[in-house]
Amino acid sequence: MKIIFSLCSVLLLCLVSCQTSNNNDNNNTNDNKSNDITFHASHLAERQNTPFSAAVETENLLFLSGQIGKDHKKGMLVAGGIKAETKQAIENIKAVLAQHNSSLDRVVKCTVILADINDFKDFNSVYVQYFPNKPARTTFAAGGLAIGAKIEIDVIAAK
Repeated sequence: MKIIFSLCSVLLLCLVSCQTSNNNDNNNTNDNKSNDITFHASHLAERQNTPFSAAVETENLLFLSGQIGKDHKKGMLVAGGIKAETKQAIENIKAVLAQHNSSLDRVVKCTVILADINDFKDFNSVYVQYFPNKPARTTFAAGGLAIGAKIEIDVIAAK
């Protein structure tokens, strides 16, 4: 019985070792791809070297990094407060989704971070214009956002 158990253990270790070796070989062929997960850099040339992926794709889902109300062509936050920043953040999301053959109507989950919870009503008045399908959403306020932004939104979308 001990011999059979030992042989089974050795066989199992060999199988696990071979699988790990194959996975490592696959990872080396494409630094951007890990099995069925693809890490996408930004579609914008000036954002190619950010320390995060613009989108991560797995199965039939896209996980987007948070977007703020920054006009990437001008390199600064849009003027006009929470409504203008909300619109720009969503337009930025729309552009990333389009790059990956998806769209706002395929968004299934939004996470919204406000710098000030008192901006909720104004943010929401813009948000509802873009998301008539009503994806699941979490909204909360934080003590501060990158570059003094008033809002950051990330989404998960179906491909």
